[in-house]
Amino acid sequence: MIEIGQLPHARAAQAFIDYLKGLDIECVPVVTANGVSLVVYDETKAEQAKHEFELFRQNPYQKKYLEASWDNGSTQTKLDYGSSSLGLVQQFITGAGPLTLITFFICMVVFAAMNLGFANHVFSALSFFGAVPGSDFSQVWRAFTPSLMHFSAMHLIFNLLWWWYLGGKIETKLGTRPLLILLVVAGTLPSLVQYMMTGPNFGGLSGVVYAVVGYTWIMGQRKPDAGIGLPNSYMTFMLIWLVLGFTDLLGMPIANGAHIGGLLVGLAQGFFDSQRQSNTRVDQ
Repeated sequence: MIEIGQLPHARAAQAFIDYLKGLDIECVPVVTANGVSLVVYDETKAEQAKHEFELFRQNPYQKKYLEASWDNGSTQTKLDYGSSSLGLVQQFITGAGPLTLITFFICMVVFAAMNLGFANHVFSALSFFGAVPGSDFSQVWRAFTPSLMHFSAMHLIFNLLWWWYLGGKIETKLGTRPLLILLVVAGTLPSLVQYMMTGPNFGGLSGVVYAVVGYTWIMGQRKPDAGIGLPNSYMTFMLIWLVLGFTDLLGMPIANGAHIGGLLVGLAQGFFDSQRQSNTRVDQ
């Protein structure tokens, strides 16, 4: 019995198992605390299976894997994750990396504190320069920390769902570094844009969300083999939402400057990273 790799989701694991079945390689899924472990019993085919696993991990959305599920898949196959609640928690954790999850929970803690009687204290500590007396440019954290504050449940949920979904994709596929750059840069520069447009009273992760949207979309367009991407329909929705922010139709104040600034940061970094990866492969 040889483990050839692990995948975070049962659906992805089953797609790969179906593909190996077409190559006459029997692979068995084993549920672990970190996802699904893929095990091959025939040692003579282990190396081939490992090679195919690496190809699948780099681009799991290739047409051949989808076709394999149709040709070789079984409707009787089930993976037991225990209780449904445990399965959801496991998928939530394995679908993102440490930076994604830490940022997610910090935003939740900050929001909880603001709604448990500490709103003034939190705002005084985290708001942008000039929002409260005594907040000057020597307090450098204020360039970023407004991104951690949310002023309504809908605002928080909207931002954190996108952050977990796209930030998790970036971190699990490309590593923590590109996501950290996006978080820091898009959490600061767009805040400066927003400050110049409306003043210091703003907050939310929206600028960073638009950065990961732009980054994921352009990487999918320019470097699809990186394994991340965003459907054009999703990108269109986010652009429509951005435009609506300049009207009164949403019935709430929108940080349009942060949205635009974040989107430009994400597009620029995505263009740079996709170009850098292409040059690296050519050099090799």
